[in-house]
Amino acid sequence: MKFEILSDINNDIARKFGIVFSLNDNLKSIYRNFGINLPKTQGNNKHELPVPATYVINSDGTIVLFHVDIDYTKRLEPEEVLEVLKNIK
Repeated sequence: MKFEILSDINNDIARKFGIVFSLNDNLKSIYRNFGINLPKTQGNNKHELPVPATYVINSDGTIVLFHVDIDYTKRLEPEEVLEVLKNIK
């Protein structure tokens, strides 16, 4: 790809954007019962998850597209993101 894709493994940036939530003991138990090992998958013991989000930021630092939705099943279509990427300078 001709553009940079960033990852926020420790949720440091997500926390600054206010899109991280911590799991309470009840949710931790539910995740464990489903066989989800958050410390392993997230690489830390914080038991927190980011809200799914997509940001497209142009070269001067302006956010030109963003999508944030607590419902992880609602995501931007890749075509929408690619169209914005084609048109930014």
